[in-house]
Amino acid sequence: MAVKLTKREVDAAQPGEKDVFLFDEDLIGFGLKITPTGRKVYLAQYRIRGTKKRVMIGVHGSPWTPEKAREEAKRLLGLVFAGQDPAEQKAEAKAVPTLAEAAKRFHAEYVIPQTKPRTAIEYWKQIDKIVIPRLGGIRLDAVQRSHIVKLHQELRETPYQANRTLSVLSKMFNWFELIGLRPERTNPTLHVKKYREEKRERLLNDEELARLGRAILEAEQAGASPYIVAAIRLLILTGARLNEILTIKWDEVDFQYGALRLEDSKTGAKSITLNPPALELLARIPRMEGNPHVICGKLEGQSMVNINRVWRSVRTNAGLESLRIHDLRHAFASVGASMGMSLPVIGKLLGHTQSATTARYAHLANDPLKKATGLIGARIANALEGWTESDNVVPLTRQTSGG
Repeated sequence: MAVKLTKREVDAAQPGEKDVFLFDEDLIGFGLKITPTGRKVYLAQYRIRGTKKRVMIGVHGSPWTPEKAREEAKRLLGLVFAGQDPAEQKAEAKAVPTLAEAAKRFHAEYVIPQTKPRTAIEYWKQIDKIVIPRLGGIRLDAVQRSHIVKLHQELRETPYQANRTLSVLSKMFNWFELIGLRPERTNPTLHVKKYREEKRERLLNDEELARLGRAILEAEQAGASPYIVAAIRLLILTGARLNEILTIKWDEVDFQYGALRLEDSKTGAKSITLNPPALELLARIPRMEGNPHVICGKLEGQSMVNINRVWRSVRTNAGLESLRIHDLRHAFASVGASMGMSLPVIGKLLGHTQSATTARYAHLANDPLKKATGLIGARIANALEGWTESDNVVPLTRQTSGG
């Protein structure tokens, strides 16, 4: 039935036992469907490649008035005239996942199989707490650089968090391209500059190490778990990561060659060379029957999982409230650098896979330079004052026969 689709005509249209269709007498293909329940939906009807199709525009009411629906129908019918199929495009668009849906797939299919469990947890925190609430509802193919920039700027008060989120998004969109969810070279994080981060390392001098040692001893004497106390001391003596120490098993301790042979770590299988104090400490740790772990937890057969309460008490008593557990790893490295050990050696001790990671300690490796410049300076100063090596040479008088 052809009528002039005005607001009055649409409001007056009545439902029937089946769907009722009204088509506009001026714009061919622009119509209205009234369902038996009285729901009124604007549509565009057309024929393409011999097939009749309909595309729903929207339900009558706000925001779809007859005038607005008519303009949208003109646009859709114009696409048909240009040889495109709006219904097909709409179906394809509907098949495109939202960023939230794609992000969940990224975590399940890439992050969990390819990373360590702790890393996967950190990734999910970024995705679930930051990415999905802000960008999750956007269709994946519609995510633009402007969306990423806006999110990054919203997190500018916490630059470390902002940069970690940007890194996760970068990896995520690279993966989307890899599996064909986005065209190649469309990663929207490209050219988004990370914020400058303040150095987080807290290095310890000898006096602070002494205070820390006294505080650990006080915790031990006050009845703290011997396993937690041992864990803190091992962290200081080895430069190992917290999870590496907490999960050591006795069959990974090689007393003969002085090393920890870790089956797994952040960087895979790993060997940590032990110094004599660390070996002595390990030898004193009580073994718990039925528990394979060195640092035993409260649950039977399990390792310790949390040392935060004792650690907070120790650092407070040492007057080092800002000291983090990870800073003990930096302290180990900084002591080695300040003693003149080479950065490659320090990197090997810490298990770094990239030399750039160890380079942060380069400014501490200055003792050999001080010694070298001292020797050079002394030689130059003596030369300027007219002193030569020959001034200290006492000539020997040749002995003559019969003399």
